[in-house]
Amino acid sequence: MDGVTLRRDGHVAEIVLDRPEALNALSTAMARRLAAVCAEVAADASARAVVLSAAGEKAFCVGADLKERNAMSDEEILAQRPVFRAAFGGVLNLPQPVVAAVHGYALGGGCEFALSADLVVADESAVFGLPEVGVGLVPGGGGTQLALRKLGPGKAADLVFTGRRLGIEEALEYGLADRKVPAGTAREEALGIAQVIAQNSPTAVRAAKRALRLGAGVSLEAGLDLEDNAWRTVAFSADRREGIAAFNDKRKPNWPS
Repeated sequence: MDGVTLRRDGHVAEIVLDRPEALNALSTAMARRLAAVCAEVAADASARAVVLSAAGEKAFCVGADLKERNAMSDEEILAQRPVFRAAFGGVLNLPQPVVAAVHGYALGGGCEFALSADLVVADESAVFGLPEVGVGLVPGGGGTQLALRKLGPGKAADLVFTGRRLGIEEALEYGLADRKVPAGTAREEALGIAQVIAQNSPTAVRAAKRALRLGAGVSLEAGLDLEDNAWRTVAFSADRREGIAAFNDKRKPNWPS
């Protein structure tokens, strides 16, 4: 439906970029659908981890649909802007940990979706890049700011100013990818990681994600205060009581949250 499919496997939600005939290029309709799906998943307390994957064999996502945009007026492009921001923001602001499963081309918006995830599993075919300046644009899905925070100023400038593409080895070196897997296995690996995450306390995992996200770029003192706030969120929770009881009873916890 409109290029995005939502699947569920227990406590794991899988958001699939599902427009393989266009290499999962992001159209206006697809962006609207993605924002709606992310809002649905964010509000679902039973979803403890999210996998962002893509259909087809050639690409994770090649960015905005430039064929659609070529036929748009300036006014239509301006009207499209908040739709795209809602789509990228929907992925970035998911409260659950997000594992991206990347294969093939992850260019422009595709690279930005990967940067928006908490963990990136990429297979040997993965190619990352932010080529927007080559078509007279600036990365608009968070690329400049996410790359700056995740990769550092030098590597971010390299990617953004040159628009060059990185294969899997260089992507690992840069920090664009976190795990390398054999071709064709990124989705399977990402789902496995998500299932492991989903076995942990959802209250604690969400609090930890908030601390990690909010702590980027702040002073160590401020970051430790964020961590303390996260600890206080869970220290007196039902999940903490169940987790410690299960540990002492030598059984798996049955999380109440």
